[in-house]
Amino acid sequence: MTILLELDLTGELVEDIGSHPIERMLARRRLVLRTLVDRLADAAKDPDVVGLLVKVGATSISLAQGQELSDAVERFRASGKDAIAWAETFGELGRGTTAYVLATSFGEVWLQPSGSVGLMGASATGVFVRGALDRAHVEPLFAQRHEYKSAVDSLLRTEFSEAHREATERLAASTYEQIVSTVAERRRLSEDRVRELIDRAPISAVEAHEAGLVDHLGYRDAVRAAVDHRWGEKPTLLYLSRYRRRWDRVRRARHARRPAVALIQASGAIRTGRSRRGPFGQAAGADTVAAAFRSAVRDERTRAIVFRVNSPGGSYVASDTIWHEVCLAREAGKPVVVSMGDVAGSGGYFVAMAADVIVAQPATLTGSIGVFGGKLQASGLLEQLGVRVESLARGRQALMFSSQTGFSEEEWVKLNEWLDLVYDDFTDKVAAGRAMTRDAVHEVARGRVWTGADAAERGLVDELGGLRRAVEIARERSGLPPDAPLRPAVAVSPVQRLRRPRNSDDPTAFAQARGWNAQLWEWGGHAQLAAALGLPAAGPLIMRAGPLR
Repeated sequence: MTILLELDLTGELVEDIGSHPIERMLARRRLVLRTLVDRLADAAKDPDVVGLLVKVGATSISLAQGQELSDAVERFRASGKDAIAWAETFGELGRGTTAYVLATSFGEVWLQPSGSVGLMGASATGVFVRGALDRAHVEPLFAQRHEYKSAVDSLLRTEFSEAHREATERLAASTYEQIVSTVAERRRLSEDRVRELIDRAPISAVEAHEAGLVDHLGYRDAVRAAVDHRWGEKPTLLYLSRYRRRWDRVRRARHARRPAVALIQASGAIRTGRSRRGPFGQAAGADTVAAAFRSAVRDERTRAIVFRVNSPGGSYVASDTIWHEVCLAREAGKPVVVSMGDVAGSGGYFVAMAADVIVAQPATLTGSIGVFGGKLQASGLLEQLGVRVESLARGRQALMFSSQTGFSEEEWVKLNEWLDLVYDDFTDKVAAGRAMTRDAVHEVARGRVWTGADAAERGLVDELGGLRRAVEIARERSGLPPDAPLRPAVAVSPVQRLRRPRNSDDPTAFAQARGWNAQLWEWGGHAQLAAALGLPAAGPLIMRAGPLR
C-alpha cells in the first residue's frame, strides 16, 4: 500500500499543549509544531509513504514557525519524496506572506484560479494609549533599563521614541530580508525581482503563475487528479495525525531503555509557581521547569538536555530560578542546548543565556536584555467616577505599589535602584554565559529586541535552526548516536497525578496545574487592570515588540 500524507495548515499551529491530561485531551485535534516535524521525519524513512499534500493559505502560523516547518519539508523532500502545496488563496486581498513563504519549500505550488498571492513584505505596528490614559485620568509611572526597553512605551508615550523606532524598523528590515532571500532562492528568481513583486502585491493568480511564484493553477480536484496517478497506483490519502498513531508505538518500544536526550519546555510567560494555562495564555512556572531540570540531572539515562524556550519573559525571580537550574545541569556534566521558538526575549533570554549552545530561527524575536518597573496611578479615574478610597498604613513604604498614590521621591529612588540591580545582574550573567565583555553586552542589550538572524551576528545566538538541529547538537555534545531518542524530562501519568507527592523531588509535586489565580500572576491583584490597560501582566522581565506581519 502506498500512502499520500495529507495536512491542513490553515488552522492554528501551537508550540505546546501542556502536560496536564485534560489539556492534552482537549487539544487532540490541534496541530502541534514538534509533532508535525517528528511525523515528517518518520515519514521520510517509511517506504510506504510516497508524498505529502498540504493545504496552506489563510493561516496564523508565524514566520519562525514557518521556517521550522520549511526545514522539515525540505528534509522530507531530500529523502526522494514529493511535497505538494496548494492554496485557495495566499491572503484574499490581504496578507499571505508567511503562508506563501512556507509554500515555497514544497516541490510544487498550486493556486486556485480565483486566488491571489499577498506577498506583502513585512511591517511592525505600535499602539500607544497614553492619550487615552490621560483622558481617563490614569497616570503611568514607570522606569526602564534602558532606552530600547519598549514594553511599556505604549503606556508612557503617544508615538515611537527614537530608540523604539530604530529597533522596530530593524526588526521589520531583517524580516523583509529573510522573506526576499528565501523566496528568491526557492523560486529561482533574483532578489530584485522578488522585491518588485512584493511592491506589486497582492498579485492575481494568473500574474503569479506568469511571474513564477506558483507552478500550477487549479482547484482541489485538479490537484488530486494530478497527484493520484503519479506513482503508478492511486495512493491512500491519510492525515498526518493518523499516521502519527501508527508510528509512535514502534518508537516507544524501540527507545524505551536507551540513553536519551531530555526535552524540557518553557512556553508562555515565565512566572513563579507551577506551569499553568490561564486567561493570558500558557505560563511557564519556575517550579515546574526547575523540577524538570532536576529530574533530568538525576536520570542516568539522560545524557544531554534540549531546552525549548518560547517565551517573552515575565518574572525576574522566576527567570533567575530557571537560570540557576541550567547552570547546575551543566555543572553535573549534562550539556544544555537551547532551542528558541517564535520568541525568547527578556526573561526568555535570561533562562537561555547559560546554555552550552543557543539555536534560534532567523525570525525568532530574542534579546530584550533589560527591565522595567512601576505602576498605574488610578486615583484620578476613581475620583472622576465618584469612588473614594482611603488607605491606612504602617511602614513608610507600605503604599509604594498602591494604585491610589504616586511614588514619593524616596520610593522612586528605590524603584530605580532595583531596576539597576536587575539590569546589572542580567548583563553580568549574559557576559559570563556568552563569553563577552560587559561593555559588549551593554552595546547589544539596553532592552533591544533582535531577530534571530541579527542576534547570531552579535553573539547572542550560536546557530540558526530549529528543534531538530538543537537535538543533533545535544547528541554530538554528549557522545550519543544520531538516532538517540528525545523524550520528555518528566512524564507524569494520570494515575500518578492522583496521589499526593512524597516530597519536593517527586515529579508530581510540580506537574502542570490547570486553572489560574489572579493573585498569583506577577503583578498580583492588579493583573486584570493591568491587562485591560495594555500593561504586560507577566512581570518586569517581559518583551513587547510590535507584531511583525
